[in-house]
Amino acid sequence: MQDIRTRLTDYFLAGIAAASPSHVLPDKLPKTPPKGQTIILGCGKAAAEMAAVARAHLDGPVSGCVVTRQGHNVASPIPDIEVLEARHPVPDGMSRSAGERLLTLAQQAGPDDRVIFLISGGGSALLSAPAPGIDFAEKQNIGDALVRSGRPIEDINLVRRHLSAIKGGRLAALAGARGAELITYVISDVASEDPALVASGPSIAAPFAPEAALEILKTSGIAVSQALAAAIRANCPPPFTPHPVHILARNEDALIAVCNRAESDGWKLVDLGKALTGNASDMGCIHAEIAARYTQRTGRFLLVSGGELTVQGARKGGRGGPNLEYLAGLMTRLNSYAPIHALAGDSDGIDGTEDNAGGYFNAADADPHGAQAALAKNQTYDFFAARNGLVMTGPTRTNVNDIRMIAVEGKLP
Repeated sequence: MQDIRTRLTDYFLAGIAAASPSHVLPDKLPKTPPKGQTIILGCGKAAAEMAAVARAHLDGPVSGCVVTRQGHNVASPIPDIEVLEARHPVPDGMSRSAGERLLTLAQQAGPDDRVIFLISGGGSALLSAPAPGIDFAEKQNIGDALVRSGRPIEDINLVRRHLSAIKGGRLAALAGARGAELITYVISDVASEDPALVASGPSIAAPFAPEAALEILKTSGIAVSQALAAAIRANCPPPFTPHPVHILARNEDALIAVCNRAESDGWKLVDLGKALTGNASDMGCIHAEIAARYTQRTGRFLLVSGGELTVQGARKGGRGGPNLEYLAGLMTRLNSYAPIHALAGDSDGIDGTEDNAGGYFNAADADPHGAQAALAKNQTYDFFAARNGLVMTGPTRTNVNDIRMIAVEGKLP
């Protein structure tokens, strides 16, 4: 009989596998090549793996470039496709170089060519091209402040879109200017069903709302000069011709795989929500109250949730992402007698900016006071590391948000 930690880890990995490019992309690719060449352009934490899978299944001449997060590249070079690595979550010089490179390749697409866009979460920071009138350093500072603010990713990407010369469908508009065929494939890390929100939609047009972007900056405490406001208002997206967009995997697909595995092992499943947002530690406290009620019921329950929580007002120098903050919040509300185990992790293998996917704890070994102290300093990484509570997968090369599980062993019948 496997212990609970091993089982929860297996379920977590099953959720990741269900969203892997090798599982979701091959059957969606075109079966015949275009008259000209296939140009692959991509960005995001899954971009390198998506490009490798696409190249292995496409016939005819292929070229292109994708950008992924540092450490999320594939092991071997991809024939005919350049892979760049850049910083995340705040863009760096390589992010800007990637933006310039993809814009150049997009301009080369002709009427006989097919341009395939491979888009996944993380692409907003990895692919950067400042709009006219916006300084790159200013764009970096705004991005950093927004990430630290704990704003929902939809708000952050709305602002990013208005600061960019490549997002909001601009890359696709350029690629299709001379009549090339366009196809977009998306591995989604947003709670919404709108694929234009993933990586700020470089190949998908999205609503232009400059006043909303300015309001987000204002309410996040970010100063906006008159010049910046004017640049945001002037950065209107170009006319855009719709093209096929395929959403390959979402958070819900990963959760379904988790639930299928758990149900086959005899767990009674409890859905706590597939698109949760908000402050991570607060959500952990809420889920602790729910889990406590299931300890009084007969049976073995697995409480499952997804979405993307945030760390609001994170302190500089803090260590530990939303999943560890969630688990710490959960721990603060549990007593050591609760028959509860919990595992939470990010499907991309990186919780926040550290090297862990997430964490695990058993309530029998919980330290509520220590968890509270760790939350107060945003030092949950060190707290869980000291307790052998980190879940380490390394980069998974997919990205469909978080997978959270609370196992409750209720009363015997």
